[in-house]
Parts: sequence; C-alpha cells; structure tokens
Amino acid sequence: MMMMTLAEAAALIPNGATIALGGVTIYRRPVAFALALIRQKRHSLTLVNFTAGYESDLLVGAECVSTVRSVYFGLESFGLAPMFTQRASELTILEETEASIVMGLRAQMAGVGFMPSTAWIGTDLPRLRPDVKQVIDPYTGETLMAFPAIQIDYAILHGLEADTHGNVTLNNNLGIDLELIYAAEHVIVTVEKLVDQVCKSTDHVVIPAPGVDVIVHAPNGAYPTSCYPLYPIGGEALMQYVDACNAGEFESYLAEQLAVC
Repeated sequence: MMMMTLAEAAALIPNGATIALGGVTIYRRPVAFALALIRQKRHSLTLVNFTAGYESDLLVGAECVSTVRSVYFGLESFGLAPMFTQRASELTILEETEASIVMGLRAQMAGVGFMPSTAWIGTDLPRLRPDVKQVIDPYTGETLMAFPAIQIDYAILHGLEADTHGNVTLNNNLGIDLELIYAAEHVIVTVEKLVDQVCKSTDHVVIPAPGVDVIVHAPNGAYPTSCYPLYPIGGEALMQYVDACNAGEFESYLAEQLAVC
C-alpha cells in the first residue's frame, strides 16, 4: 500500500484504461478523484459502474470517457445526468443490467472467462450484447447465458477512514464496492480521514490492507454526493450543476470546480 496525493494517484491511470467507480448513484462517489483525472486530461477511458452519477457525468462532460458500462446513469431525484444525456450519441454504450454486471465481476473474481446464469433468458437483451452467448449446461442440458468476465484496470472508491497499515472503512451502503476491490487489477481509495488504526463496527465495513494499493487523503472527496455519516447530499449544489449544464454552461461550471478542488 502507498500513500499518494490526488495528482499522483490520478497519474497512475493511462489513457484508454478501464476504470470502475465505487459508491451508489449519489452516495459516496469518488468526486475528487474524477476531478483529478479531468485536470490531467485523461481520455478514451472505459467507465464501469453499477450506477453512474455526478462524478461519472463530469468525466463524460469533460470528454474523458469513450465507453460506458452501467446499469443506470442519473442523479436520482435531481433528474437525468445532463452531460451523459447530451453526449450519449458520442459514446459507445454497452447495455448492462444488475445481473450482467454482477456475473461479469464474479467471473473475473473467479479467474474464469465467463459466468453462466439464467438471467436474460427470454429477453431481447442478447441482441444488444452479441458478446453474451448462449451455452448448454453439460449436466442438465439447460440453456444458460454466458456473461463474459469484466476486466478492470483500476477501481476507485471513496471511504471513511484509512489507517497507517492500509486498512480502509466504508459505510454499509456498499453497492458492488467489495466485488470491485477483488475484481480490479489495482485499487485506489480516497478517504475522509487518516487514523492510527481503524476500528471494527457494525456501522461500517473494514477492507483489509491487502485489498488496497493506493490511499489518498481527500476530505470532502465525495461532495456533493453524500458520505454517511459525515455529510449528506449537497442538494443545492447538484441543482446548480444541472442548471448549469442545461444552460450550456458546463465548461464554466467545471472550471470553477477545478479551481477549488
């Protein structure tokens, strides 16, 4: 495990990499890290999310992303993700569902090329994803779908605390954070606080040090998404973002965020 600054950690990610962002919708998202990637003008990234939100929309708006794989892309009660909505036609979008994301990650974690499932049977989804093949269960003869492993170069998460040993705590709203940690080639975690030793608690989950490659101290690094129990969603800030994008002022909004981050 290494301690790095945001700039140093973002510099690890090359153009064209596949990155996965932790958190769920507008909860505990690695916003500060997304801004660091934008500052370094990364491009041609493949973005993997269970649910993509504000941080992902910033990356799309800044033209850092070429391919999106996500079950959902939006801001919950604050509406659709404005820059994704505007630029969707410029992106390669791989259709995903909860099942396809989870099965792809399970295959990667298991070190196999695909994970079989009954998901998508009887739907038109395979027409949109010709890489998802039908296979026959050799034991039962049942037709199954084979979801290919999802290979991730870097998983980036935002956590509550990290200690000097490299252990990290996340709150219990995990999404697929645990799967990302064990499926990704490299794991970067930004955290609110640095402590001598993290404590076990039913209020959070401890990620052991061997699962983390880089830790970055980034207070308020999830804002304006929430980081329970430290701070809630910045509703007014998200509304300002949506209004700026709808008014065609994304570039000026982004410049302001980069100036203060």
